[in-house]
Amino acid sequence: MIGKFFHVLWGQMSRAFGRFSHDLGIDLGTANTLVYARDRGIVLDEPSVVALYSDTRKVRAVGDEAKLMLGRTPGNIVALRPMKDGVIADFDVTEAMLRYFISKACRHARFVAPRVVVAVPSGITEVERRAVRESAMNAGAREVLLLQEPVAAAIGVGLPIDEPAANMIVDIGGGTTEVAVISLSGVVYARSLRIGGDAMDVAIVNYLKRVHNLLIGERTAEDLKIRMGSATQLDQEISLQVKGRDTITGLPRTVIVASNEIREALGASLNAIADMIRSTLERCPPELSSDLVDRGIVLAGGGSLIRNLDKFLRQRTSLPVFIADDALKAVANGTGVVLQDLSTWLEIGTS
Repeated sequence: MIGKFFHVLWGQMSRAFGRFSHDLGIDLGTANTLVYARDRGIVLDEPSVVALYSDTRKVRAVGDEAKLMLGRTPGNIVALRPMKDGVIADFDVTEAMLRYFISKACRHARFVAPRVVVAVPSGITEVERRAVRESAMNAGAREVLLLQEPVAAAIGVGLPIDEPAANMIVDIGGGTTEVAVISLSGVVYARSLRIGGDAMDVAIVNYLKRVHNLLIGERTAEDLKIRMGSATQLDQEISLQVKGRDTITGLPRTVIVASNEIREALGASLNAIADMIRSTLERCPPELSSDLVDRGIVLAGGGSLIRNLDKFLRQRTSLPVFIADDALKAVANGTGVVLQDLSTWLEIGTS
């Protein structure tokens, strides 16, 4: 009897706290972290970068300010990414980063700690899931729910996932590419490939080092990917001056790089993504496969913005391919939809 009384009391208190807290949805990405506040929309979009003092491990800067320091810090400061391949690589630094982002998102409403929905890759292990949950709790969350990234992306782009028909989403993020077939609000089949925007940046760095004997940083590589990257031949190819360090002389040097070279550098990553999509299609039940002939594939995430990627995947799959509106914010927007009615979505990929 007493136990039942406390159970009811706790439920009433939780609902009361919910009215005063600003619940958050977090797209905890390898490259960027986006925070969605219930009833306010996306309130934060900053790089997943933390700058620390080397000796004390005290945080010097987080987010935008820390990213400016990448590759430019003195010996006593190190700027790093605590997320790798979509999962936590440094627990303590991730916790500090989350604490900063949660505090910044809730700075006008600190009366009650927020409930937090965190989007995570579908392929992470139970240990990695526990690390994400504990980091968010230690950073100030009252309750943490984990939502599979492809489900969040599908919700965020407005796919009718509650219908008895196939919806295929491909979310190309910084650390991972998520592919999922969803029907009746559940994942029929999903795969996670630890190749994304960061791997493409590294491929560009390695290509210029191998072909031009030029060493560049990952920030420069990312800029080249955004400005010149493509999956198929462009109507008008682009050339840019690229500055870096000569690997032979060690001196600064400038070379002209063409867009077809960046395309070649990206080839292995894009082919791996296309192969994973084809593999997913091969495992899809026949009835759902027939739905995809009409509905096609929807692309989300920053990697989906590479020029002609939809055309490239259309050639590789023989299916319609569409790039989602607001592709960069698809996962964060999906967590926002879940926040509006948590009880409805508890069984849809959350835990």
